Amino acid sequence: MAIDLWAVRTDRLLTEQEQQYLLALLPEERRKRLLRVRDQKQWREPLAAYGLLHLALHRSWGFQGIPPLVRNSRGKPSLATDPSVHFSLSHTDGAVAAAFSDAPVGVDIEKLRPVTRRVQARLAAAGESEEAYFRQWVRYEAEAKRRGEGVWPHHRAVGPEEAQEVEVFSGYCAAVSGNDTVTLRYRGVLNDLLSMLKLE
Repeated sequence: MAIDLWAVRTDRLLTEQEQQYLLALLPEERRKRLLRVRDQKQWREPLAAYGLLHLALHRSWGFQGIPPLVRNSRGKPSLATDPSVHFSLSHTDGAVAAAFSDAPVGVDIEKLRPVTRRVQARLAAAGESEEAYFRQWVRYEAEAKRRGEGVWPHHRAVGPEEAQEVEVFSGYCAAVSGNDTVTLRYRGVLNDLLSMLKLE
């Protein structure tokens, strides 16, 4: 199957009621981890990412909720009840992305922001602009996520051609790594995501 990409701009803060609604959708282990983060402003993107996971699993495979997740030895999550559904989540300030496939897949999204020359030097071919750096970074990160391993120190062994760049939102770079072409299945904003979740 083609790789389905879903993306949401988290363009406003969540209300307390919306936070509680989205928290209830999370798998128990992930909910406990998030509740340990004291600054609730940092909850927005992880909550939206799992809301997006919930919506996509329901719309594409008929799941009524997010099944229990298991992690491999390197921490890559998968669905305990249906390992044939592969997914990857990514979030950055103001945006989240989720990729789905019937084979291992990885996605990364990053907001464009200033980075120092020292940080840019981590990627040998990053170029001279922040955008060039992030365009390469998301390709490395997406491929590392597909493989189920951390970016460092493996990033130098990953060719940027192994992941596809995808345009999702202005001011952001995104890439997907997998065995097929990428179809942007859904792109919206937080209000749309919440409305669709509550209609289910």
